[in-house]
Amino acid sequence: MKRGLLLAVGLIALALGLVGLVLPLLPTTPFVLLAAACFAKANPVWEQWLLDHPRLGPNLRRWRERGAIARPAKRLALGLLLSSALLGAWMLRERGAWAVLPPLACATVGLWIATRPEA
Repeated sequence: MKRGLLLAVGLIALALGLVGLVLPLLPTTPFVLLAAACFAKANPVWEQWLLDHPRLGPNLRRWRERGAIARPAKRLALGLLLSSALLGAWMLRERGAWAVLPPLACATVGLWIATRPEA
């Protein structure tokens, strides 16, 4: 039962990650990381496929080995977070204190990303 659930979550995460390769604003890496973690427990063959994949594997291996994020990926993530923070604040501008939440959430995530080692 647990293996089947992990496999299902891994497949859904992988599908979302692959869609994120072609759709702007949908992140790929977090979904691929989740898929790899699920596959590690449910299906090691699929985990190895992800690790060996020419496009997905390098970022996944860097994260697993050193907790590192490639500089271009880090810049892109921080830029998208800034855009999201500004858009969210603008959309909630008439809601008073609620307008602070998107920038605050994005700043928190951005700080975490910025403090990860670079690969």
